Amino acid sequence: MYAGKRILAVVPARGGSKGIRLKNLRPVRGVPMVAQVGAIIRNVDLIDRAIVSTDHDEIARVAETAGISAPFRRPDDLSGDRIGDLEVLDHALRTAEALDHCKYDVVVMLQPTSPLRRAEHVRDTITKLLDEDWDAVWTVTPTDSKAHPLKQLTVDRVDGRMDYYDPTGGQIIARQQLTPVYHRNGIAYAIKRDCLLEQKTIKGERTGALILEGELISIDTEWDIKLTEFILEQTEKTLI
Repeated sequence: MYAGKRILAVVPARGGSKGIRLKNLRPVRGVPMVAQVGAIIRNVDLIDRAIVSTDHDEIARVAETAGISAPFRRPDDLSGDRIGDLEVLDHALRTAEALDHCKYDVVVMLQPTSPLRRAEHVRDTITKLLDEDWDAVWTVTPTDSKAHPLKQLTVDRVDGRMDYYDPTGGQIIARQQLTPVYHRNGIAYAIKRDCLLEQKTIKGERTGALILEGELISIDTEWDIKLTEFILEQTEKTLI
């Protein structure tokens, strides 16, 4: 609990990932990604309850071993690859409240696919949400100027013609002309109950950003896993 608010952590971890089979169980440096979230949660004393939302029994078992409760299985109609975070979090929140006979004021989504997450990232996301009275707070990372939207191009699938994604891109000469942009890094999302259930969104009318610097990878591919492990190895060498 923080600032008098009861906080629920939800770890979304379905079994049907396509890019990497059973991605949420995939070890990174010997530890399944879903279990790594449990280690983080144990070091965030602001969280009152942590649950995994999964349709897969083995994911549930590994999560529970890591200290994340698995009090229900996600229904089939919420387990496809076209289901959004809102539907999953709405179901998890309502189900947890019914099982626990209480109301949770804040939901914190912690996706297993961000193993470079640290406890202070989660703690800072929660405190920013409540101290500054946002509807939601997402963690984001500055986007390298080489990947800026105004530098992106399109290629027509029929005739192969290339063009700027945004016509304004043709006027960009130096990177100093670019307005900084940011991208989601998947580290943490803190969302107030009313934002989820009344506004029906994970990005409310007033959503703040916790800007995190550095390499923070959200894993989708085998290369992402190798890169994450390399970053962890280099970090350890720096600390020695």
